[in-house]
Formats: sequence, C-alpha cells, structure tokens
Amino acid sequence: MKKQFIIALSLACSFSFAQKKELKEAEKAIKGSKFAEAKAAINQAKSLMSAMDDKTKDKFYFLEGKAFYAGGAGNLNDLDQALESFGNVKSAYSTEITQLKQDIANSLLQKGNGFYEKNDYSSASKYFEKAYNVTEKDTTLLYYAAATSVNVKEYDRALVLYEKLKQLGYTGITTQYFAINKETGEKEPFPNKELRDVSVKAKTHTTATEEVTKSKKPEIVKNVALIYISQGDNEKALEAMKDARAESPDDIDLMLSEANVHFKMGNKEEFKNILEKATKMDPDNAELQYNLGVVSAESGEKEQAKAYYEKAVDLDPNYVNAYINLSSLILERDAIITEEMGNLGLSAADERRYEVLKKEKRDVYAAAQPYLLKVLEIDSKNIDAARTLMSIYSILEENDKYKELKAKVDALEAGN
Repeated sequence: MKKQFIIALSLACSFSFAQKKELKEAEKAIKGSKFAEAKAAINQAKSLMSAMDDKTKDKFYFLEGKAFYAGGAGNLNDLDQALESFGNVKSAYSTEITQLKQDIANSLLQKGNGFYEKNDYSSASKYFEKAYNVTEKDTTLLYYAAATSVNVKEYDRALVLYEKLKQLGYTGITTQYFAINKETGEKEPFPNKELRDVSVKAKTHTTATEEVTKSKKPEIVKNVALIYISQGDNEKALEAMKDARAESPDDIDLMLSEANVHFKMGNKEEFKNILEKATKMDPDNAELQYNLGVVSAESGEKEQAKAYYEKAVDLDPNYVNAYINLSSLILERDAIITEEMGNLGLSAADERRYEVLKKEKRDVYAAAQPYLLKVLEIDSKNIDAARTLMSIYSILEENDKYKELKAKVDALEAGN
C-alpha cells in the first residue's frame, strides 16, 4: 500500500511539473508574440486538465484566451474562442480580462470600420455586432450592425438586430458638447463634457453649449416596417408602426413612416388621412404639404393638389419638386387639348374650335414657364426642367430662348 501511494504521488508530481512547463512555454511564446507556438503549448497542457487545480485552470484559460486573441490578429473564430476562454476563468485576472475584452471590442470595431469604408457592409455588420457582444455596453454598435445589414438586404438578420435594440430600449439619443474656439471663432464639438469644460476653463474656448440628438427610433421602426413589406407581411409592418405610435403619439416622423407604409401598400386614402393629421400638428412643414399634393394629384383632385404644392413653395421657396409638379399639373392639360385637336374634322365649326384650342395650348405653355424657370433658377443643372422648357420655347417659336436653352441642355448632356 505504501509503495502504491509513493507511485501515485510521483505521478501527481510529474503531472504538476508538465502542467507548469507547458503553461510557462505558452506564457513565454505569448510575450514574444509567437501565438502559434503558444497555441501548441496550450494544446499540450489541455490533455492534463483533469489533474489541474482551480488556480491552474484559471491560468490555463487566461493564457488560452490570450493565445487566440493573438494581440488583435485573430479572426472572428479565434476571437470567439478567446472570449469563451476568458469566460471560463473563475476567480483571477479580472482586471486583465476586462482590459483585453475592451481591446477585442476596439479591434473588432476597427476592422468593422475598415470593411464599411470598402463598402463591404455584410462583413462590417458582423464585426459591429461582435464588438457589441464583447462588452454589451455600446448599443450604438448594435444599431450600426442592423443598419449595415439593411444596406445589403440581409433583412432576416436586420430584423433580429432591430428587435434586440427594441428590447434594450435603444433610442440613440445622445448629448453632444460644443464650445466656440476663441482663435477661429468656430463652434467645435467635444467627445465629452469634461474635455469641453477643461477647454473653457483654459480660456481657449468660450460659450459652452449642449445639444440633444434626435431619436433613432423612427428610423428603426420604419426600417422594420419596410422589411416586413419587402417580405410581403404588411400586417406586421403596420403593427410595428402602431406599437411605436402608441408610445409616441405626437412624433411626426413616426406618423410619416406609417403614412409611407400605407402608401407602399396602396392605401392612399389612409396615407392622406395621416398626412392631414400631421399637417395640423406641424402646419409649417413644406414636405407634408408636398406629399398631400402628390396623393391629391394621384387621386384626380387637381385643384387641391395645386393648393398643396403652392403652400409647399410658400413655406419653402426653394422646394424644386413642388415647382416641377405645379408645371406638370398645368401641362397635363396639353395632352387633353392635343387629343381633341386630333379628333377634329374639316368643317368650319371644327376649324374655329381648332383655333380656340390652339390658343389654349399656348396659354398652357405660358402658364407652365414660370415654374420651370424657377426650377432652373434654384437648380441650374436640372436637365428635365431644361428639356421641358426648351420644348415649350420651340412650340411657341421663341427661337432665341430655344437656342440659348438648347446650348445649355447640350452642355448638360455632354457632362453626363
């Protein structure tokens, strides 16, 4: 019995020696950035796991995590393994692991940004999500992951991420800090309040101000709804909007998002009803007036559409699309006149009617001109407005204006 005990003790000592030897080799390799060697030593030590005490196991998992992290060079699978290993550490290295996790998150974010700059939104999304999962602190990273997945139409993935954001109560609302640079006189942003206040105390800056950003919730809800629409699930789209509206009944952006869902579904009457409610809440919103004009025009309510477009340009004198649509409303009459002229015969009465219609046609062109001229005054490169106006000058035989505008159109087309 005594001999057996001595043999068992000898085996335990040899195991302990082997553990320490392999872990020391792994530690040395990690310090020398020889991560492949570190992994090999870790694999050797793994076969001795059953004989390790808790303290040695903690050291094993800590070193395994560092080996797979590889100083930031590890791929996604390596980083997953590193995080799993750090998670297995029970009661040691807490400070070191916290810092390493932050380093991993920063590395993932940096790589995600790299993919984003190369327009590889699918990869960027995955790295942003991983960066969030490491510390689960910065929910903005989860928002970036969802938004970039939408860019490449990975809608199922985007929905999962958006739902997680909703569960977390994410709004994206942040406070931004500013101060005026005394030397340049310009308003400058600061990453935090403390740095801003230090700069003001140092008298390099003055006039400290703060601004609260708008909520990202309307955008999230709209994207969720649009994803459901793209998948043919209009009911879920409307349900998403109604849930958000219940929380923020006076949110104009949410109302517009719900209105757009109805518009895409062909529910133009409901689209119009929501816009009218929104207009009462925000009567000085030119975009609302314009959209009401669009839906009224599509419903055949031409006079009402004209009134909405005119209200839009009253509120925003540079609203190009409203001027274009006003000219289009007028020019619609041209097609009707042309059709009637084509159906006339050769009788005296028909000839008299033809002359009347001919004058009406010229009046239509004359009435549309000011709106098209206004468009070109605001946007000199608007080629569609230029072409339409050029055609009008040609029909009205205003040759000098026609030649001048044709030269402009030719230059614009050459530029394209």
